[in-house]
Amino acid sequence: MWQRMNWKKIDSFPLMGEWLTPENSMALDLSVNNGSLNKSIYGNLDAFHAYIEGQLKDANVLYGHGGYFENRIVYNVFDNFATSDEHRSIHLGIDVWSDAGKPVYAPIEGRIHSFQINEGAGNYGPTIILEHDIEGALLYSLYGHLKTTDLAELFVGKIIPKGTLLCHLGEAHENGQWPPHLHFQLMYDMEGWKGDYPGVCSKKDRMHYEQNCPDPAAFIFSKLS
Repeated sequence: MWQRMNWKKIDSFPLMGEWLTPENSMALDLSVNNGSLNKSIYGNLDAFHAYIEGQLKDANVLYGHGGYFENRIVYNVFDNFATSDEHRSIHLGIDVWSDAGKPVYAPIEGRIHSFQINEGAGNYGPTIILEHDIEGALLYSLYGHLKTTDLAELFVGKIIPKGTLLCHLGEAHENGQWPPHLHFQLMYDMEGWKGDYPGVCSKKDRMHYEQNCPDPAAFIFSKLS
């Protein structure tokens, strides 16, 4: 079963064109435990952008990363994360923060499952989902917060070879009003979704998504880091 495979043995191409290492990247803490990240920052796009940019500049790195099943308070400012009893706050993928326009590559061969622009502040904006056949088992990868032009030449079923330039990090005006970053997520089952899939869940649904959304770190970080 794919779920039981050793991820370190997967022959993949680095998602960002280079592996993220301690030398070129840093972990960014956007959790509820980060006291320095208050609403005056995450509730204001310019302030949040400056916060992320400042973190990377201070560390002298090109990339920030993190967020797999991180409990975040930042979603409280967006209505689309509200449910009848609580805000969704558990982040299901890994974010890679960098400069707008930074290219993203297909880590393994796949085909276009679906794509669309998910409108609205806090949403994915332009989104691509690939379907991968791994020894007869299906795995899906989601790429969110992209440039609108990345969708222009796509069609369902298009084969994307490993290492192919797939997309780019979008600007805030097109990526759901976020500082430039990639939301990268894996799913075993699309559960009927097309062009979209939840990237944040409520605490009560966490167990379900932990079973369906494995850690995508093997496609991002150096096997030696």
